[in-house]
Amino acid sequence: MKIVKTLNAPQAIGPYSQGVVVNNMFYSSGQIPLKPNGELVNGNVQEQTHQVFQNLKAVLEAAGASLETVVKATVFIKNMEDFQAINEVYGEYFHSHKPARSCVEVARLPKDVLIEIEVIALIK
Repeated sequence: MKIVKTLNAPQAIGPYSQGVVVNNMFYSSGQIPLKPNGELVNGNVQEQTHQVFQNLKAVLEAAGASLETVVKATVFIKNMEDFQAINEVYGEYFHSHKPARSCVEVARLPKDVLIEIEVIALIK
């Protein structure tokens, strides 16, 4: 098992890592809309979703993977009414490659953000 760590995504804010690699699979921790310096993106759900994808891209790259090798994404959202807006941004990052996905509305997310996404990906 290899622990993934990059300065290009926010550092873990608890007793966990940004992700782990086991054999040829990468498992990310959930990414929320924090900038790598720890600053929270307080914008609308689209702006928050774009920041989440920037973080995902950074941890995927550090693991030797990419958005194109993601096999499963789990999306946690604070309000299912935001599903369409989130889906539009999501589609900008997964336009030709479409991994399996689950989307769950939750009561609350860390730092009261609107979205969190975790992924599982193959290592290139």
